[in-house]
Amino acid sequence: MRLALAEAQKAVEASADVPVGAVLLDANGEVLAVGRNERELHNDPTAHAEIVAIRAATQDRNDWRLEDTTLVVTLEPCVMCAGAILAARIGRVIFGAWDSPAGASGSLYDLLRDARLGKPVEVYGGVLAEEANFQLRDFFAQRRMSGSK
Repeated sequence: MRLALAEAQKAVEASADVPVGAVLLDANGEVLAVGRNERELHNDPTAHAEIVAIRAATQDRNDWRLEDTTLVVTLEPCVMCAGAILAARIGRVIFGAWDSPAGASGSLYDLLRDARLGKPVEVYGGVLAEEANFQLRDFFAQRRMSGSK
């Protein structure tokens, strides 16, 4: 999770994007790929940290199936990212901050554990939540103070 938090900070520094970071690990806990929000950087609404990490790992492996992997992300995945996680067949998701307005991994929706959508994903939320929440709160407080969008 600490590596994901560092990636989240890079999102702010690189493109003033919302600080969300993701790390994809193989079955041995080795890093396969990292990602951070890049929506502002690429003007791409699908460039969430999870999607960026999934794309990098599938390109590196030359396989869209990521069944033996764990995705660690600083914010609870949204509906789009939950769909990508299910499509990639990622087996486990660990996240930091809960996203009650838009989360799809246990707060607003629970798509990852919905057996109607395929094999349920193991989900562990709230890991280093205080740090992840602080990072997000600080970002949005700074944005409000500067009058940015």
